[in-house]
Amino acid sequence: MDVFEKIEKQGLIFDGGMGSMLIDLGLQGGEAPELWNLTHPDRIQNIHQAYFDAGADIVSANTFGASASKLVQMGVTQSMQDVNRAGVRLARQASSKEQYVAADFGSLGGMLAPMGILSESDAIAEFSRQAAVLDDEGIDLFIMETVFDLNLAICAIEAISNVSEKPIVCSMTFQQTPKGYFTIYGNSPEQSMQRLVKAGARAVGANCSLGSNGMVDLAARIRKSVDVPIVIQPNAGMPETTQEGDVFYPEDETEFANNMKKIRELGVEIIGGCCGTTPAYIKKIKETLA
Repeated sequence: MDVFEKIEKQGLIFDGGMGSMLIDLGLQGGEAPELWNLTHPDRIQNIHQAYFDAGADIVSANTFGASASKLVQMGVTQSMQDVNRAGVRLARQASSKEQYVAADFGSLGGMLAPMGILSESDAIAEFSRQAAVLDDEGIDLFIMETVFDLNLAICAIEAISNVSEKPIVCSMTFQQTPKGYFTIYGNSPEQSMQRLVKAGARAVGANCSLGSNGMVDLAARIRKSVDVPIVIQPNAGMPETTQEGDVFYPEDETEFANNMKKIRELGVEIIGGCCGTTPAYIKKIKETLA
């Protein structure tokens, strides 16, 4: 079944966090998570397998920060092509029939002007190079996620469309303010979703920056703003720090899954987790929906 057929007929459960799980496995600060596709492939494949075993329909390849400039910025000397191809292959090796692999897109090595020095044409060119490799390796869809710059997201959609016919999902981050939800650049959810769809995204939504409690109201606003499928992937609450300096996420699996059920009941077709979530959270979502 085509991945969007499944979304429209049954809905879709994405995986949960990757970065927070890699930190638990020993990823050090300043180390590129995507490099583990080459240096620790067994650990990456095991994470994908654990998410599929927990009930995820689709996993995101470990390619979020694997643009050429971002890899260089992180001190990676291996090629962008090798890192991205390995990421897709590890996710695909963990999948079986009726399970899908998304090419995960994130930030570049800089910000768009005028906040940074990156031009839109340069951003499109770099995203296109990464997208072409991911498409060639055989993914089911692209997901551009954790985006706070609407213009950068539109650049990514254009770049992917230049080199691939695979569907594009775009998920942005919003902050909750006394006046409502906005990106750090002041874009509302309604404005953001409508512009993303106009640019060519097949599904849109929000991830990260909020826990599942805060995401319920945001999901309702997003659902009302557009007619395409919606994706919602919250954190397991807002990160907190222990007296020893360790970071933890306060929402347990049951609280998270109950909120994700509320979000699904709003008509949101695609749900999953972000920072702090693990296969146990995805398993609990599956059980709660059932």
